[in-house]
Amino acid sequence: MTDDEPPSTKELMSKRLERWEMYCEITNVGAISRRYFVMNAFDGALTMLGVVVGARVADIDNAMFVILTGLATAFAMGMSGLSGAYMAESAERLRELRMLEKAMLSNMDDTIHEEASKFATVLTALVDGFSPALAALIVISPFFFAQVGIIALGTAFLASMSLTMMVLLFLGVYLARMNDQSVVRHGLRMLIVGLCTALAIAGIAYLLGVSPA
Repeated sequence: MTDDEPPSTKELMSKRLERWEMYCEITNVGAISRRYFVMNAFDGALTMLGVVVGARVADIDNAMFVILTGLATAFAMGMSGLSGAYMAESAERLRELRMLEKAMLSNMDDTIHEEASKFATVLTALVDGFSPALAALIVISPFFFAQVGIIALGTAFLASMSLTMMVLLFLGVYLARMNDQSVVRHGLRMLIVGLCTALAIAGIAYLLGVSPA
């Protein structure tokens, strides 16, 4: 490539990725994003488990009801995570930037530190909003197949609960590998929380006079 030729798309992307990696190193956003991902995916899976178990014990025989409830909940969680994390992270990053300015006796506007701070804010917000919505959609995915008649509604309920446990198991294994700890122990902890949540929801429904289907 000559000096007069514009850089290719591949070269531009490579430079952008290098810059993003530098931003991650400056802000340590990788560790924060991992925590947000696990925490919010966990919330999304358990919230949707509540929707599914609640529909089951209430003897809901309409897959579209579960789908619409699930989509509305997933959208609400995603928007809540996205906007809430953006505002909270933006305020925290601005505070850190102002502290850095005081320490260095220099204005940080239009510097790489400000760019890195903005990047970290956006990335954190995206992870915070995307992870619970993704987990929720995975959990309710069998009901889309039930709606078009590929599987029975009862099968969709069982598949949904199985997927929830798989998501929780994955998160437990991910946490264990991230911290170099016991995969079995972390996985079982997540599964136990999921099972206890399902039993608690069924128990609450029973106390309210709703007989499990």
